[in-house]
This record gives sequence, C-alpha cells and structure tokens, in this order.
Amino acid sequence: MQLAKQWLGKARDIMQKIEDTQMENIQKAAELMAGAIEQKRWVHTFGCGHATLPIEEMYPRIGGFVGFHPMCELPLTFFTRIVGEMGVHQFVFLERVEGYGKEIMKGYNFDTRDVMWLFSHSGINNVNIDIAIEARNKGMKVVVFGSAAEAKGKTTRHSSGKTIFDLADVVVDTCVPIQDAAVDLKNHQDKIGPLSTMGFVTCVWMTVTTIAEILADRGVKLFIHPSHNVPGDNTAKQRLDEALAEYKTRIAGV
Repeated sequence: MQLAKQWLGKARDIMQKIEDTQMENIQKAAELMAGAIEQKRWVHTFGCGHATLPIEEMYPRIGGFVGFHPMCELPLTFFTRIVGEMGVHQFVFLERVEGYGKEIMKGYNFDTRDVMWLFSHSGINNVNIDIAIEARNKGMKVVVFGSAAEAKGKTTRHSSGKTIFDLADVVVDTCVPIQDAAVDLKNHQDKIGPLSTMGFVTCVWMTVTTIAEILADRGVKLFIHPSHNVPGDNTAKQRLDEALAEYKTRIAGV
C-alpha cells in the first residue's frame, strides 16, 4: 500500500499548506459571503466537471445551511455515461466554448448584494471566465477557488486575455499541483491519484464554517440542514422542513 500512503501524505501536505497560507483569504471570502447571506441574498456557486463536486458538497448537505445557490449546468456536470450522450468528449468541448457562460447567466436573476463563488482548478477555460465576467458586469463580488499559484503563466483560452483568477475580488488557492494527479505509477507516463477535489472541499468547509461563525456572532439565525438519521432526534424533520421552506422563499426571486 505504498502508493496509498504517498497519496495520503500529499493530501496532508496540501491541507497543511492551505492552513499555512490561505487563512487570510478564506476570512475575506467568508466575510463577503456572510454579508450576502445576512441580507437574505445568495452566494451563487458554479463550476464545471469535477469542480461541481464542492458545489454539491455545501448545500443541500447535512451541516450546510441556506444561503448557497448551486448553479449546475447539466452538460457540464453530468458525464458519468463517459461516452455517448453527454460524454467526456462533449464536456471537454463545451467548457471551452466562449459565450456559453453568458447564456447560462441569462437563466437567473441576480442582485448586486449577491456573491458569485467559482471553482476552477486551472482557471483558463471559457465557461467559467464568462460567468466571472458577467457576474462582475452585474455588480456582484466574485470569489474564485482554484490552483492559482500553479496556474500562473498558463495561457487563457478566453478572448478577454484573462484567467478566472484575474477577475476575482478574492482568490483562495487550493495549493494543488496543476497536474492534479499526484502519484507516480511504474511503467506509466501519467500519474494517478488526483487531489483537486480534496483541496476544494477542504477550502469549502473552512470557508463555510467561518461564514457560520461570523453570522452566529452577529446573532443571525441559520437554517441548517440537519441529519435525519440520528436516533431520538424527534425534531429533525421539522428543522429540515424549516430549512427547505426558507430556501423556497429565498429562491423565488432567482
């Protein structure tokens, strides 16, 4: 199990690096988002491919709370068929199509009090950059999580000449190698064991818990998605219903 230990060691190193280098930026991101949620506005969340996993992780999710609006564009998120309809080939093509993100944004209503939270490992693909540009044009703050330091010097695919990190008000670096996969395998050119999802999710929960801390200190009631599998917790369903009712009320304007 040497390779398992190698992957685990690299994952621990990244988590430590996040703690050592990103706490200030995580605090800045959390303060922006807390401000939006306190005003009963939204933190909109978007990513492509595996960068949708941190979006699905935060809400709806046990221990998550109302205030995060997942924007999951199906052709850019669901490719578990791998080939055929909505396969990997189409996904790789679509995330590079400039203008697609602008069309996605037409499907929603936004407010200048909202925050756009974007996830992109490399920061160079067009759909994410479209979303960031449109969000800024609509007066929203833009927060980007990704491998920012590792992506420096990479050429954007967007005609604006900017990467997604160039367009952010706050960047949190996931500290993951740009290659993502981290473990060498004998007799093979390509590495195995990607780290970007672990880096994203680590940064997400550090941020979301900080948002919760800020809002609780301000006396703001959070509508938390409870566990409904704990024996003896007779009010879990009621609390879940309350959270979903609050979400339904807020989402009406989006």
